[in-house]
Amino acid sequence: MNICHQSTISADQAPWNATVARDVTEVVSNTAVNAEYWHLVALCGEITAGARPGQFFQLLCPQPLDEKPFLRRPMSLYHADPERGRVEFLYKVTGAGTRGLSMLKSGDTLDIVGPLGVGFTIDSSWRNIVLVGRGAGLATLVPIASVARRQGTNVTALFSARHPDLIVSEDVLRNLGASVITVTDAQSTSDPTTVEEILRELIRGLRCDALFTCGSARLMRIQQALSREFDIPAQAALEEQMACGLGHCYCCVRDFNAESQIVSRRICTEGPVFDLQEVML
Repeated sequence: MNICHQSTISADQAPWNATVARDVTEVVSNTAVNAEYWHLVALCGEITAGARPGQFFQLLCPQPLDEKPFLRRPMSLYHADPERGRVEFLYKVTGAGTRGLSMLKSGDTLDIVGPLGVGFTIDSSWRNIVLVGRGAGLATLVPIASVARRQGTNVTALFSARHPDLIVSEDVLRNLGASVITVTDAQSTSDPTTVEEILRELIRGLRCDALFTCGSARLMRIQQALSREFDIPAQAALEEQMACGLGHCYCCVRDFNAESQIVSRRICTEGPVFDLQEVML
């Protein structure tokens, strides 16, 4: 039974002029994908299930024994299903908050706030797009493939990880019709030169009308240079420490180079997705 309930939170001062919800969701499943990542599925309300690729939520994590995570944890959207009223997160256990998340079981409740932030823009005129991610950044990019499939856009996903066992979502993307290329440290294939050559081949083969990336400054630098060289649009989802997630605390401010001027922007409300050309790496 769906026991989730949500209340709206006014966000009139936010640049995206949106309404977000505090949603007490019901956990459907919470399972370990591999040695590092967990997959959480929860029943949710309409506003939550309407999240767009690149947006995120603030999760109120359970408290592990002898640990007390004080703030909510920002978590990027992994999948949203408005028809079934579900939201999904793919997360890596790294601290007290995510250890608390890993304790959740089917039937438990999880208090979340969102969807927050500015997501990816996926132009329907693009026939071929490339997703490039590493580590936890993979989760943020997967929802793009669902939108691309609905609008008939081809997707190539280039994913990097320390070890082949840590590549997640490969099957999910293939089921969405994406071509998946994996490179790993263990196989000595994730060297920046190799990644750059793969991207150049995709560009030369007219398989890259736009780039989308998250999770690695090293990979972002490569894409930023290629985006400038070939005049290809590129978007990056940035990760930053956050407190409120609503733009009030200014905890997540970062500098950007916009029209030859250095400007400060909040990752939570003016992002987390930005034009890669403006990102200072």
